[in-house]
Amino acid sequence: MFNAVLIEKDEDGTVTAGIKALSEEQLPDGDVTVAVDYSTVNYKDGLCFTANGGGLVRNYPHVPGIDFAGTVESSQDPRYSAGDKVVLTGWRVGEAHWGGFSQKVRVKADWLVPLPDGVTPRQAMGVGTAGIAAMFGILALEDHGLTPEKGTVLVTGAAGGVGSIAVAILSNLGYKVAGVTGRPESEAYLKSLGVSEIIPRDEVNEAIKRPMESARWAGIVDAVGGEMLARVLGQLVYGGSAAAIGNAGGAKLPANVIPFLLRGVNLLGIDSVMQPYENRLRAWQRIGKDLPMDKLEAMISPAVLADMPELGAQILKGQVQGRVVVDVNG
Repeated sequence: MFNAVLIEKDEDGTVTAGIKALSEEQLPDGDVTVAVDYSTVNYKDGLCFTANGGGLVRNYPHVPGIDFAGTVESSQDPRYSAGDKVVLTGWRVGEAHWGGFSQKVRVKADWLVPLPDGVTPRQAMGVGTAGIAAMFGILALEDHGLTPEKGTVLVTGAAGGVGSIAVAILSNLGYKVAGVTGRPESEAYLKSLGVSEIIPRDEVNEAIKRPMESARWAGIVDAVGGEMLARVLGQLVYGGSAAAIGNAGGAKLPANVIPFLLRGVNLLGIDSVMQPYENRLRAWQRIGKDLPMDKLEAMISPAVLADMPELGAQILKGQVQGRVVVDVNG
């Protein structure tokens, strides 16, 4: 038997969540059984606790948790053996499939990635989906020509999970980083991660004023979307790119085509759910190399499984700073 956060729905549609003891026979089909060490909390996890599962949960009862890291217990796939350290993000685990808010999981081998040397399961969940998405975004910007010499990189939602990891990596790589935040109390935190310029959210979170504004940003890592992304696209330098990673500010993009036509800017969509194995391996290897682990430690807040429903509600309200690492055995 093992413990997991189980979300259940009554016949009248009432959704409840709590820690339940489960048996291995209840786990879904898969090639690899993993003893989970740590998970983390993401926006999608918060949605799973809402009345309709945020449109993500297909069947009840359900175990949420879109990330986990741990140790292989048994494997029917030759790529993994008992004792291997692995990490999983994406593949709709924690949404359509049972996830990582559990002491044991069973998943397809194709969904796993070996932990890179020097990265512990706890650190991997300090990174999680938010951090791997940030790394995918930085890689895409680099692939489109971004270098520190090109100028300042803007990170929106800088105090959140995606933003915090992006800031720490970019500053470590030698970039000058500007961070957008709506929380003045986060200024010291952001500067400790490497932000050199704080941009109040109200300055950029409004409708487009002109088709193009003064060119300020060599690149953008955007975790907000909506009007903010539309606005800052018009502030990119010629040929600059924005990596679109989130939609906390809304799914609609009321953008203007002029920056694309006259400045040749690029809007790069960043998916973290269905990325192929080779891309994931590249991203995790770069995280092991380019993310300062002391700065990652400063982002982390600890939690246990019993904290999950409350933390899910908090992250939907934008009240979670940095990264929450969940000790599923705590």
